Parts: sequence; structure tokens; C-alpha cells
Amino acid sequence: MARLIKQNLKKSGKSKFFCKTRWVVSVIALFLNLPSFANGHWGFWAHKRINRLAVFRLPPEMQFFFKKNIDYLSENATNPDKRRYAAVGEAERHFIDLDTYGDSALHILPKFWQDAVKKIGEDSLQKHGIVPWHVQLSCYQLTEAFKAKDAARILRLSADLGHYIADAHVPLHTTRNYNGQLTNQEGIHGFWESRLPELFAEDYDLWSGPVVYKDDIAREIWKAVAESNAASDSVFRFEKELTKQFKADKKYSYELRNNILTRTYSREFSTNYHQLLDNQVELRMKASVKMVGDIWYTCWVNAGQPDLREMAGFTFEGKEKESEATEQKSWLRRLFHVRPEAED
Repeated sequence: MARLIKQNLKKSGKSKFFCKTRWVVSVIALFLNLPSFANGHWGFWAHKRINRLAVFRLPPEMQFFFKKNIDYLSENATNPDKRRYAAVGEAERHFIDLDTYGDSALHILPKFWQDAVKKIGEDSLQKHGIVPWHVQLSCYQLTEAFKAKDAARILRLSADLGHYIADAHVPLHTTRNYNGQLTNQEGIHGFWESRLPELFAEDYDLWSGPVVYKDDIAREIWKAVAESNAASDSVFRFEKELTKQFKADKKYSYELRNNILTRTYSREFSTNYHQLLDNQVELRMKASVKMVGDIWYTCWVNAGQPDLREMAGFTFEGKEKESEATEQKSWLRRLFHVRPEAED
């Protein structure tokens, strides 16, 4: 989404004003947890659903603590997307442009961060996305939080980690052509990630059974990225083929969103595209649920399987809840450059 913002702001005149206005509405909707098709990520429903379903895959020793805080894990699954608009260094944690490194990217890119920095340089890595490396860092942080039995940190990191893992399962998060801007297919990002789940996800089967311990987290996240990238070809190809069969007035329709009349992909076009993809969105979402649960569990096991019953009484109330609200308020303040004294 951060990259979509830059793309939109390059436009001029009324087009620039319209795109910037839609972006502002979209960001406000994100912070208020309102549905907004303008957002270029899995979408609120999908990220929240992925984290929520992952909880039910956990063993009893973990589930009672996670289930007690399931609303927090679900509602805060979108926090990384909120921070990416305001926090420096956040945006690159959501993607990796594999095609920047050539056809052999998955073979030549070091699987661990320090090795990658030595070979490519940190600035270049940050520019082209770091999601597989950041997931590994987040796993280390979550493991340390489990060891420390820091309930608040466990929940915050678990919610964030679920988001990054889900993003790594999106084909369009693995290419420079993230929004079809290089192939005259602009808008395909939100189409795949938000419009299709919005229309069809209620019928998805996202259950994948109990969690499984993963002895090589780096291998697992890079495998997810590779599978996402392999699926990207059909994302573009089927949309282009289908577009040839539809006139513009049949490909798009207008719907009211957040009291704004918005052009979006028609139900007919979306249905045909969804069928051509042969459950691709469902399968990537299901894989996300599976990996989120598996990795939460793996971090807990790697921490020595601490007794989470000792944190049974923890809730995000009082100072913890106030701290969360203050942090999210600061993201909005930085985003819109609001001085603290102007908030009163």
C-alpha cells in the first residue's frame, strides 16, 4: 500500500486530488476499522480471520491464553498496516521484490539477514522488501517474549507476526509489478487481496488441523515466499485474458463504500476471475492460517514451553490499554503531521 501511495501521488491535477483523497479516506477507514476496498493488502477481514483461526489450531497448553485474548489478536492483526503509513522502516517488512534480483533470486538470496546484508547491502535490501527476513526476526522476538513470560509483548508480537506471515503468502507481495502498473493492469492488487475475499471468502474452507512444530523457520518462510511468487504468473495472465473478453462497462461497476461512490471490479468479472484462479486465494489464505499457528507454536516450544497459566489473569486493561491507544494515536499524528497541542 505504501508503494501505491507513491504511485498515486505522481498523478497530477484532479486525478492527483482524487487519488490522494481516496488514500486519506482509506487510511482513516483503516484506523477506524471500517471496510475500505481502497486498501492494498489482504483486507481487514482476511488478516483478522487468519489470526483468529490460527488460535483454534493451538494445543490446550497455549489455547486457553490465546483464546482468552482472541479478540485482541484479531483486532490488532491490522496494526502493521497502520504503522506502515507513519513509521519509518515499516513498509518494507510486508513484501519482497524477487524479480529485482533476477530469475534466480530464490537461489542466490541468502536465507539469513546478516548474510544478506554482507552480500547485497542493507539499503538495497530495505528498498526491495525484507518480509522473509523480518518474519525470522519476529520469531526470535516472540520466542524471547515467551521466555520472559511477558504477556503483553507475547500478544503484540503474535498479532504482528500473523500479519507478516499472511503478507508473505500473497503473490503480489513478491514482485515489482505489485499493482499491475508495469503491465497495464493497475488495480489488480486490491482486486486479488480484497475484492475476491470480500465476495467469496465466506465459502472458504480454512481449517488445516492441529499445529505442527517447524524445526527450520527460515526454510518455512522462504518456501511460502517461493510458492507465492510461483502463483503470481497466473494472477496477471488470467486477468489479462479475461479482460479481452469483457467490455469496460462489464468489467467494472460502481458501489457505495464509506459513502463514496467507488469504481470496482464487477461481480461477473470477479466470479469469472475467481474460477480461473481455481481457489488460489482460498489456498493462499488457508496456508497463511496454517503457518501462523505452526510458527506461534514453534516459538513457544523453542522458549521451553513456558506455563502460560501464570498469565491467565492478564488483560489489556488500565495502563496497557491506555498505552495501546496512545501508540495508535501517535501513528495518526505522525501520518497527518498533527502537533500535539492541536489535538485538544
